[in-house]
Amino acid sequence: MLEVANLSAGYGQIEVLHGLSFQVPKGKVVTLIGSNGAGKTTTMRALSGMIQPRAGSIRLAGREISGLDSHDVARAGLAHSPEGRRVFPTLSVEDNLTLGAFPRLTGSRPKGDVSADRERAYALFPRLKERRLQLAGTLSGGEQQMLAMGRALMLRPDILLLDEPSMGLAPKLVEEVFRIIRQLKEEQVTMLLVEQFAMAALGVADYAYVLENGRIRFQGPAARLKSDPAVRAAYLGGDH
Repeated sequence: MLEVANLSAGYGQIEVLHGLSFQVPKGKVVTLIGSNGAGKTTTMRALSGMIQPRAGSIRLAGREISGLDSHDVARAGLAHSPEGRRVFPTLSVEDNLTLGAFPRLTGSRPKGDVSADRERAYALFPRLKERRLQLAGTLSGGEQQMLAMGRALMLRPDILLLDEPSMGLAPKLVEEVFRIIRQLKEEQVTMLLVEQFAMAALGVADYAYVLENGRIRFQGPAARLKSDPAVRAAYLGGDH
């Protein structure tokens, strides 16, 4: 589904990623974990076209998308729920969700039933339905995170990128976010997950890659890495 080969990317003169290669199979959940500054968010930004890779290949369903602008990456079927949520604060919840389906409404992706998918988002996130006419900028942090995820799902993506979905949330809301991720997994939504709570990420993922200084240090089935003494000592010691 998503195949990344020898990906290098960075900012200005600083190279952050040094030849990453990994895969996200169709219908699976893959997680990238690692300490702060390891390159996780930079990877997500390079995949979605927020920054331009310096080298390497990114193929989605066999199509090369490396170097495309973000809107063209979305049209190709990759949806990104970014770190920091980035909702449209002066638009309503409902309008934010509808904008997630923009490539479908303009004919660059199969349209399907946008209204039905909006209702599906409300079923996944009941709090959004209660606030559907409220301005997104007035939502709580947890509600904005739900909106960012729901908006990404409105694309009907081939792959969903979730970058730090639990960041800044209270423990109860973190549990709710992971409940939704597990539900999407049961529906065989293909996902690439970056998450600060590595134990939680490994608990929901099928496969995991551990990043260190822009390189993959460990990889393997998530359940195995979760119990690997070297991984636990280096990356999971502070997790709960």
